[in-house]
Amino acid sequence: MTVETISEHMLTNADEAAIAALLARCFLTDFGGRSFFQTRHSWRHVIRQGHVTAHLGVQLRAVRLGEHLRTIAGIADVATDPDHRGKGQAATLLQAALAAARQSPAQHVLLFGTAKLYPAAGFRPIANPLTYLDLTGARSGGLYRDRPEEHLQVLDIGPEPWDGTKPLDLLGGLF
Repeated sequence: MTVETISEHMLTNADEAAIAALLARCFLTDFGGRSFFQTRHSWRHVIRQGHVTAHLGVQLRAVRLGEHLRTIAGIADVATDPDHRGKGQAATLLQAALAAARQSPAQHVLLFGTAKLYPAAGFRPIANPLTYLDLTGARSGGLYRDRPEEHLQVLDIGPEPWDGTKPLDLLGGLF
């Protein structure tokens, strides 16, 4: 199983269409024909077996944790073709993303999810009060402040541990 890493600016029209088709097969949420839900990623990891069978996007960005800016890698749009599930493709993509994040300026990896592969990779749930901009449908919506969000998880990859007591401002939308 070979993982391709694609920088966002290197996505071809064919890649965009293949990823968008996969996301449409895997999520009930309408992605509007896009290869991303709310905002573009910094890079993607994909597995192809004739076509794109699995995808994971990563957003490298600054967030505010309390009074401090932290660079994080946000994992999003994790999808495996229903005909290819149960073969470890998502776990393989996650490990590739974590390896790339460790080579980046990111100090933590964040995601919203419930899959069993996340705790198995070392992620832990956090309950920081969250501020973010609603970008549903790729449109600017309301600003949510100090909102609890279920399924937020973190993995520390830098020297400082995540402080789960401080407010978290995503400085934009969810990933």
